Amino acid sequence: MSISEFDSDRPPLQPRKARFAGGGRRRRKPAGQVGADGSREMALVDDVQFDSYYGRQVVKAPPWRGPIAVYLFLGGLAGGSSLLAFGGQLTNRPALRRNGRLLALGAVGVGTLSLIEDLGRPERFLNMMRTVKISSPMSLGTWILASFGTISGVLGAVEVDRLTGEKVPLGALRPLLKGMEGPASIGQVALGPGLAAYTGALLGDTAVPTWSAGRHHMSYLFASSASLASGGAAMITSPVDQARPARVLAAAGVIGDVLSMRAMKESMHPLEAEPLEEGKPGQMLEWAERLAIGGGVLAVLGGRSRALSVIGGAALVAASALTRFGVLEAGLESVKDPRRVIEPQKARLAARRAAGINDDSITTSL
Repeated sequence: MSISEFDSDRPPLQPRKARFAGGGRRRRKPAGQVGADGSREMALVDDVQFDSYYGRQVVKAPPWRGPIAVYLFLGGLAGGSSLLAFGGQLTNRPALRRNGRLLALGAVGVGTLSLIEDLGRPERFLNMMRTVKISSPMSLGTWILASFGTISGVLGAVEVDRLTGEKVPLGALRPLLKGMEGPASIGQVALGPGLAAYTGALLGDTAVPTWSAGRHHMSYLFASSASLASGGAAMITSPVDQARPARVLAAAGVIGDVLSMRAMKESMHPLEAEPLEEGKPGQMLEWAERLAIGGGVLAVLGGRSRALSVIGGAALVAASALTRFGVLEAGLESVKDPRRVIEPQKARLAARRAAGINDDSITTSL
């Protein structure tokens, strides 16, 4: 048998004394000769060492960029402003009503553009409206956004026409718009809370560790954050004698924001909560809490001062923006360390087994 040039690298064979079952000796193969069973073939690749998933990303991060964070913030601002606009209409506060409607229109308009920018092509937004799926936060949220934006356009046109002394060339549309104002305001206030909070459910419906772990608190946090943004914006844009509902909403939002964030962290595994407390997202959320508390104090104590109202309102708006940006960044950060996926799952499995739950697909699959 011919010898390959690679056989020169082989170590010499050691003699083996083995016997056949019949008592005879097995004939030893010549040194360097390749065994017929391939046991002496030369490895042409290095041995592969298999280890665990630790150090390797398990969950793929969603391809969301800065425009999504802008949309998360502006959606909350638009939804909360619709509540204040309706409250201004009911309590005869025309400046609060007008500013709330215009803020809602501007925020939902820019927010929709930010969403479309992140999608890449405008037709992708239209494709999301081909069906209605109540169980899908994305499908339901798309329809809420489109409906809210349409209604806000009607109310915004009414307010602009009223602000200019009916000099907008609406012609025969003016009586129609005025007739639609009442039903449109009811529709806007009905959709506003959903627009402000559905993005929290949307994030919680993903496999991203930090978002998924906070799914039971995320919508409450985002609704409270929307109260901060809309209340603060109304404090900036409305006279102090008409901004009382905005101050009340902002103060309630501060309480809800702080309590929701802490409850969400406490409900998480330490590794899932870690991105909310460390790094850049942790700094954002820490400053969000500071600004929210400071702005809430100014909203309560500085109601008669226009300067304090503006400063407090700006702090509240900034706190809301930092909350949305911080939660988004924390989720994207959480997928980088696979321990945040694996360790909480192991802990939950152990807890279920300790509680005697061992007859379902989760505990019997391992």
